[in-house]
Amino acid sequence: MNTRKLTLTALFVALVLLLGLTPLGLIPLVVINLTTLFLPVVVGTLVLGLKPGLFLGFCFGAMSALSAFGLSPVAQSTLVAPIVAESPILALLLCFVPRMLVPVSCHLVYRLASRGKERSLKALPFAAAAGPLTNTILYLGLMLVFYGLLGLDNENLLGVIFGLGGLGGLGEMVLSIVLTTPIVAALWKIGA
Repeated sequence: MNTRKLTLTALFVALVLLLGLTPLGLIPLVVINLTTLFLPVVVGTLVLGLKPGLFLGFCFGAMSALSAFGLSPVAQSTLVAPIVAESPILALLLCFVPRMLVPVSCHLVYRLASRGKERSLKALPFAAAAGPLTNTILYLGLMLVFYGLLGLDNENLLGVIFGLGGLGGLGEMVLSIVLTTPIVAALWKIGA
């Protein structure tokens, strides 16, 4: 990795840590947390490529795990607490798998939408939307599966997933498109 890439990766990791350790990254809403932690992951993936993006996704997962296990100043989601109590391994999978797939989906959607062009502004909104959409669908989907596997009471879980989760996921997707597209375009313009 060259110096520029290493420096930018460190900057994006610092942003993930800043967001993950403050209420700016995980915004508590009743029973779920809305996240902005995907933003440095999406931007980093689109600017630096898939390998640094995967590292950023890992950092995102680590921040999520710290919150899930109550080791962060950010409030633990009340929906994750039963999974942590019953199976810490499944809780770790819940924290890391969706987050590690955010850069993969961004990268693949960008490659498909750009039709092989190295830098395509028209492809950015699609890739920007793919990250939080992947995170929301996989995170809440795995949560539902794990509740079932562990025999946890999931009577109200579907309503929360489709209600708050759907609204939150839509909001995160719009936020990603609105912020990521101009940030990545600006970074490309200055040669990042």
